[in-house]
Amino acid sequence: MMKKLELLAPAKNLACGIAAIDHGADAVYIGASRYGARAAAGNSVEDLASLCQYAHQYGAKVYVTVNTIIYDTEIDDTRALIKKLCDIGVDALLVQDMGLLELVRSLKTESKCIPVLHASTQTDNRTVDKVRWLHSLGFQRVVLARELSLDEIRNIHQEVPDIELEVFVHGALCVSYSGQCYASQYCLGRSANRGECAQMCRMKYDLVDADGHVIEHQRHLLSLKDMCRIDYLEQLADAGVVSFKIEGRLKDVDYVKNVVAAYSQRLDEMIHRRSAEYQRASLGKVSYSFTPCLAKTFNRGFTDYFLHSTVDEKGRLQGRRMDIASFDTPKALGEYVGKVKVTHRSYFIVAGVASFSNGDGLCFFDGHNELVGFRVNRVEGNHLFPLKMPLGLQSGMALYRNKDVAFEKLMNGETAQRKISIRMALKEVADGFSLIASLMPSLSVSSHLSCEKHLAEKPQRENMYRQLTKLGNTPYLCTGLDFESDVDKFFIPSSRLAELRRDLVRKIDEALAESRSTSPYIEGDSNVKTPLYHLPYLYNVSNRLSRAFYSQRQVKVDEALELHGKQNADKLSHPLLMQCRYCLLFSLGRCKRHDGAASALHEPLYLRLSDGRRFRLQFDCNKCQMNIYAE
Repeated sequence: MMKKLELLAPAKNLACGIAAIDHGADAVYIGASRYGARAAAGNSVEDLASLCQYAHQYGAKVYVTVNTIIYDTEIDDTRALIKKLCDIGVDALLVQDMGLLELVRSLKTESKCIPVLHASTQTDNRTVDKVRWLHSLGFQRVVLARELSLDEIRNIHQEVPDIELEVFVHGALCVSYSGQCYASQYCLGRSANRGECAQMCRMKYDLVDADGHVIEHQRHLLSLKDMCRIDYLEQLADAGVVSFKIEGRLKDVDYVKNVVAAYSQRLDEMIHRRSAEYQRASLGKVSYSFTPCLAKTFNRGFTDYFLHSTVDEKGRLQGRRMDIASFDTPKALGEYVGKVKVTHRSYFIVAGVASFSNGDGLCFFDGHNELVGFRVNRVEGNHLFPLKMPLGLQSGMALYRNKDVAFEKLMNGETAQRKISIRMALKEVADGFSLIASLMPSLSVSSHLSCEKHLAEKPQRENMYRQLTKLGNTPYLCTGLDFESDVDKFFIPSSRLAELRRDLVRKIDEALAESRSTSPYIEGDSNVKTPLYHLPYLYNVSNRLSRAFYSQRQVKVDEALELHGKQNADKLSHPLLMQCRYCLLFSLGRCKRHDGAASALHEPLYLRLSDGRRFRLQFDCNKCQMNIYAE
């Protein structure tokens, strides 16, 4: 069976969602008014309904994130929200909290359309056993941990072939496994599992040893580059992935347009070569009025992360990359545009081939390795005049552009048009005329015009073609109009031709709505046991429904860290705050397994904020995992 591949785009709001569909997304994931893992990106049910209506024209889908943990006081409100999402026809719900399974099931008698469930990456999906368990519960899809390699993804697909696999291919990286980061909650009372992450991983730290000696001073030691896997979509598809996910539910429309267009074009290229095996999951062909460039939108530099690593027979990671971190800055560098050739009192000259515009934003690393940004006031070729010459700018320094005025101006206009191709045929029938539209081999629609027939004084083909193919405000594009026999010898008023065309469009809309692929809600097995029988706070159990879910399976659970309150968090005796496949020692070239220099470090090592707060590092070399504990 031919596999349908889906490009899944983020949407901060309705405008971003529509832009994603227009630029080639097969599906969009977006937050509702609350309970999404990006608390700052909420949307009304009315806007979500509009997005569903727009996306469904193209057979594209809308997934709504309800993937935070829920408190007891919020259960009724959450149920009411999900009921509304069911009623407007969203295609899936992304969830983290297991209590929501029973809540969704309780709506079966109240709503005609129950969305399928996708296990959010917040459920920490990194093993075959976890994915198999989620599948048994009724999840149709699992969003895998960003840290998994191709081999691990392939193995999960082979072991659990009946569940859909979704992976991130682009965007920001969390240093901790998703759903397993508690640093923001512990330090600031802002829970990542409640959509309020304060991004502790982007802060500056000292790395100090057990004696207090500083190994690294005030660097962004937990800040990772952004993911980019645009060159590996084919390998991921062959490994069993069906949905390629772009991160960015806090990003603006320009980001969505550019990144979605880049990945959609690359996916189309691959599918064109392998059309017997793969096809896109939605309808329509996109024409673009710009050339996508990933370097021109927000990024911290790119990495494919652990995609090409392997795990040996002892469970240790092989082939990890050193260059996945961004120690010097958590901010966007943008694209490299050249080096400073020479500086003068009020301007400098750039050596390179890039062209510049008034208002461009540039940046460079100064002598203290700090990122310095400035605005270009005036451009004369490669002579750039800032409003004020930045301190520290010297000849030979690399320049990056993180604000491209010309590109932004281009993106502000209409940059893409998505149309579903149809071919029409007009023929004479006994009591009038029939207009037939073919959309695909298995779908054709016809509209009938009953009228008296009158011969025209001259052939009507040109006017018929003009009136019947006038589809400008619809999602459709006529690629050809066939005239059966000499049907163009008849005179049909333009108003009646327009009536025939409008009726045909209406019937196409109805036919596509009926043929739209909807996945049935999966009940799951309520008696399946959980792989573990005593779950710590890492399973984020925060309400009575979730506790009942595990109790039914004879599993003892500890409360989520959020329920302890900051004043009681120390009762957990220095809780585990992060679990990371990323290893700081490896990135510093001091891996215990590969470099003897690490043995000279007096452990335990600590990360220390500028205010003196410390976090203890534990290096579990048997699992190739770095753990970070409260101290």
